[in-house]
Amino acid sequence: MPTVFILFGFIFRFYSNDHAPIHIHVIKGRTRAKFTIAPVELVENHGLKPAELKLVESVIEENQEVIAEHWNKYFNNGDKLNED
Repeated sequence: MPTVFILFGFIFRFYSNDHAPIHIHVIKGRTRAKFTIAPVELVENHGLKPAELKLVESVIEENQEVIAEHWNKYFNNGDKLNED
């Protein structure tokens, strides 16, 4: 499970068997959520509070390119972050 970064106690990571579209899993303790990154959208939430979701969403928005670079490097698929 590649970890992209840890910020504010949240672990931002991929799973080794993940699939397109590019997305990130966010874990804090026993809570977790999943977001796509282009556009940044919540896919699943398992226990994160609304304020935590807002914080995590802003972190993902600020780091879309970093997350996409890590995804592409790990999965070696050459996909690029689509920016409109």
